[in-house]
Amino acid sequence: MKNIWARLKHKLGKKYPFLLVAVFSLILLGIFYTNVRQKKLNIHEGQVAEETIRANQTKENSAETERRRQLAQEAVPPEYIYNGELKEINLNYIEQLFQLISQVNKESKESGSKTTSSSDAKTAEENPTEKSARLKNKFENLGEDAVAFYQALPEDFYTSIFERSDAELSLIESQATRLVEKYMNKRIRESNLDEMLGNAEEEVQTLSASDEVKRDLDDLLKEGIAVNDVYSEKKTKELQQTARDAVQPVMIYQGEIIVRQDVQIDAKAMEKLKLLGLTNRHSSNLPIYSLIAALAVQAILILTLASHGTKDGRRDLELYTAAVLVSALLMELFHVFHTDRFSYIAQLFPAAFGPLLLNRFASRKMAVVSAMFQSVFVYYVYYSSIGTTFVQVLAILCLFNGLMGTMTIHHKRLNEQFGKTFKWVVLLPITFNLTMILYQGLDVVNEQLIMIFACGFFGTMFAFILSVAAQPYVELLIDDDSQMVLNELSNPNHPLLKELLEKAPGTYHHSMMVANLSANAVAEIGGRSLLTRVSCYYHDIGKIKHPNMFAENLPPGAENPHNYLLPEDSKKIIFSHVTEGVKILKEYRMPQMVIDICQQHHGTTLMQYFYVKAKEQDPNVKESDFRYPGPKPQTREAAVVSIADSCEAAVRSMEQPSYDKIKEFVHSLIQSRIQDGQFAECDISLKELAIVEDSLVSGLASTFHSRIKYPKMITTAPDGTVQLEGES
Repeated sequence: MKNIWARLKHKLGKKYPFLLVAVFSLILLGIFYTNVRQKKLNIHEGQVAEETIRANQTKENSAETERRRQLAQEAVPPEYIYNGELKEINLNYIEQLFQLISQVNKESKESGSKTTSSSDAKTAEENPTEKSARLKNKFENLGEDAVAFYQALPEDFYTSIFERSDAELSLIESQATRLVEKYMNKRIRESNLDEMLGNAEEEVQTLSASDEVKRDLDDLLKEGIAVNDVYSEKKTKELQQTARDAVQPVMIYQGEIIVRQDVQIDAKAMEKLKLLGLTNRHSSNLPIYSLIAALAVQAILILTLASHGTKDGRRDLELYTAAVLVSALLMELFHVFHTDRFSYIAQLFPAAFGPLLLNRFASRKMAVVSAMFQSVFVYYVYYSSIGTTFVQVLAILCLFNGLMGTMTIHHKRLNEQFGKTFKWVVLLPITFNLTMILYQGLDVVNEQLIMIFACGFFGTMFAFILSVAAQPYVELLIDDDSQMVLNELSNPNHPLLKELLEKAPGTYHHSMMVANLSANAVAEIGGRSLLTRVSCYYHDIGKIKHPNMFAENLPPGAENPHNYLLPEDSKKIIFSHVTEGVKILKEYRMPQMVIDICQQHHGTTLMQYFYVKAKEQDPNVKESDFRYPGPKPQTREAAVVSIADSCEAAVRSMEQPSYDKIKEFVHSLIQSRIQDGQFAECDISLKELAIVEDSLVSGLASTFHSRIKYPKMITTAPDGTVQLEGES
């Protein structure tokens, strides 16, 4: 089946993605068509409704809205602007005025004293009129506002004020300050200004002072106590407009029930139906056009994201279409059982299922798009209830639950992040579901709430269980290195492993050791441990072609056959175990990464032993002729295998290996590989290499540690003498 599909894709070429998306969109259109198709409807007042009629659109009742806005506008009181600073300004003017009066009196006395001393005559002080003129002369240096305040005072005030004694001036100033501060702390409008001034004058009349003092004080208060709360026509109009704008339009919302089934259509309902254009409704194709537009947008998005020219992009596209089709069919299945009474059944839909699998096997972007359109499709599947709170909440829940499915770690299997997946797919959606229940104001002890919550919980659990259960089968369909395949390949009874054990037992044992070392090291850096282990089992499978040409397969005491060969011939035989291994693995249709690790586990390293021998015979020999053909390791896993392979072989041949000797060798090997550029084409970091080094040293040291030479056992002979075991 896979081969047929592959041939079809190859034949279609660049047309394949477009054809796939077109067929996918047509299938979705067919699934949702019956939900959005409308029927012809004839309605008359007094008629009994044959079905529940809902508003087909959201429309404003403009006349009712305008009436409410007019009422709101008329209810706005006039707006005034309070000037709290005016009190301080007037107090400052009063204080400044008395400072100037005091200054004029002082200057007048000084002028009179000078005249007396020069003419030796009676002191001649200026009269009130002259002092008033001197005071007004000083106003010329003040600001316009201050001058306007002083000019508003009566002319008699300036003549009268210079007739007052210092004590009377002090009384006038203090009382004016007190009364201005008292009344200007209140809001004074034109309507109550006379009342405030009258109250202030009454307080003045209660003072123990002469009528002249009271008159001067009244003059000051008439200017000091002023309007500080002014009517603002502009602000009032702004508030009226705000009040109008705040009135919500009287709406008939899409999905709102106008008439229930088997209920007579009255005048009020008829008015709404007329406003909505439902009194003689013909079937409309607009919902179908809307669905087609939504499917077109989805097609453009997924084709753009899939980068349809690449192999991975095509696979992502196939996964998306399969996942969304399954989700659409499940949504339709739950819609079959949907009624107004049992609306909570819709929450059994496993919204996180599609996005979760897409995030795992395709890309997070594809997963997010599926979550979004899954939410959009709710509006078409439940089109008969559109506009209701039920549809809005269900769409939000589908979107949220779907997005939670995209939060898992992309490259990890779900069972490897079981706890995190459960949190994202079950716990958080259930909490959000409860939030939406509370938002709708449902009674917490209501039976319906319990059913809604239960269906929401089972829906999330269904998505979680379905995703985890489907994962290995999806892997089997799309990946050649799925968990099932790797488990099968790791079976010692696999024909290739059995052949390796029979023909090259030393290589078999070496492969097992490298597998343990590599798998543990890869697991430490977060790589694919099982895939690495299986790859190591087969990385030297090419040695079965010439098993006795490799030292680990020679029986004890046997002479190395390479001693009788030229270095060039030995090089070809050693090189061949890589190329032959790749051929064998391809014949057995092994996973591509297993083949890649077999091909890359020596990289382009130098076969130093035979190169030195060849150099001794011919100084002109090229180093490049004795380097493995490569390529260099392309993945972290391949890099780790290349290190572990060399380390295991070298430490095995090491005399009395100690922890320090092993550590020094492994470190030196990794450094030499780095300097040789063997890891330049893979994404392994220096930090990860350090972790790999520690893991390999630990594994090698525990396996190849030096044995302790135990002394012979001391025994006691029957005659009581002590002797070592074996002595006579």
